[in-house]
Amino acid sequence: MQFEKIEPEKAGFCTTRLEKIAPRMQSYVDQNRIAGLSTLIARKGKVVHYNQVGQMDKEANQPMTSEAIFRIYSMTKPIVCTALMTLFEQGCFRLIDPVSKFIPAFRKMNVLQHDESGNTKTVRAQRPITIRDLLTHTAGLTYDFLDDTPVNKLYRDARLLGNADRTLEAMVQELASLPLAYQPGTKWHYSFSIDVAAHLVEILANQPLRSFLKEKIFVPLGMQDTDFCIPPEKMGRHVKTYGIADLGTEGMTLGKMVEIWKEGVNQYIDLSETYPHSTPDVFARGGHGLFSTAADYFRFAQMLLNKGELAGVRILGRKTLEFMHTNHLPAHLIPYNLANVVFWNGYGYGLGSRVMMNLGESDVLSSIGEFGWSGAAKTYYWVDPQEDMIGILMSQCLGFELPEKDFQVLAYQALID
Repeated sequence: MQFEKIEPEKAGFCTTRLEKIAPRMQSYVDQNRIAGLSTLIARKGKVVHYNQVGQMDKEANQPMTSEAIFRIYSMTKPIVCTALMTLFEQGCFRLIDPVSKFIPAFRKMNVLQHDESGNTKTVRAQRPITIRDLLTHTAGLTYDFLDDTPVNKLYRDARLLGNADRTLEAMVQELASLPLAYQPGTKWHYSFSIDVAAHLVEILANQPLRSFLKEKIFVPLGMQDTDFCIPPEKMGRHVKTYGIADLGTEGMTLGKMVEIWKEGVNQYIDLSETYPHSTPDVFARGGHGLFSTAADYFRFAQMLLNKGELAGVRILGRKTLEFMHTNHLPAHLIPYNLANVVFWNGYGYGLGSRVMMNLGESDVLSSIGEFGWSGAAKTYYWVDPQEDMIGILMSQCLGFELPEKDFQVLAYQALID
């Protein structure tokens, strides 16, 4: 492990109250809702809680370990946004720049509008997509796993998410050829926008995304297990990804745990096709794609909490991070949600991360200014500058379980100073 673990009381926590975390996480395992979890809490740069429950491979009866490597899905996004902002600091772009300045395929975009009767028509975008739109998910793009606009089906037909053999550049070019789901700047909508931002990194740095992330973030921060692949010698540490089975018309049913890529399970896209662990020279994305560990992600989060620096290495400036973790959404776009399923009440949105704005509207314990994000397979992190605190949860279960909410409340209730 690449961190120092201390007695909780030395960092303002109560050991007895922290001990409430493991039984609650274990309950998800006991109810067969999640195979295994790893949780980490740090304060003042020191880890006070690092615990694992359940299994990383149910079929092999392999316990979850502290060295487990996870698909972190959308927790790739804050890393890629950080990478792009290192180029912002160099004066390579302004947030108000149109994306088409660097990716000409995004010129003259159309919007596919639809009404309640299902009628559709194509109209011209009223303004260009800006780089700020990308970083705040207000670009008019969407995701193909959603189903709230006709554009989602166009994405699925184009296999934007389902073809990992296509390079990031090729995927972005295909994306730009399709209509937008709504007018730029008019709605927060989770989307492929950070994949476009990742390709901007490649263009501005004249360097593949993978090598840029390694050179500018992973190697300097000592994130030795974070990459778009898992080397053969580390495959024994790879956590299997599971999901909740769809048992007919009632949809997701808790209690039926299945391995994602097992034959006959067609509710989810085959991860060997969409999230491979052995083709990093082709498969690199901005919205998902990275593998990492709790220990590695802690180092990234601690750098953010330290205002851009870790162990004498500076990644970003203090003012840049303050700017990134300030709300950038206008009031009429708040609150925002993902497909009317996952709601971020109380939060605004910065440049790549949620940002706590109103505790009274939230359903978790937190502080004003807390920020972070999550991944589809139940990975989650937060950084709380007020409390000098970090929380990280890692698991591998696609579905709508919310252990991260329980974990965050249990972490904060253990504070005693």
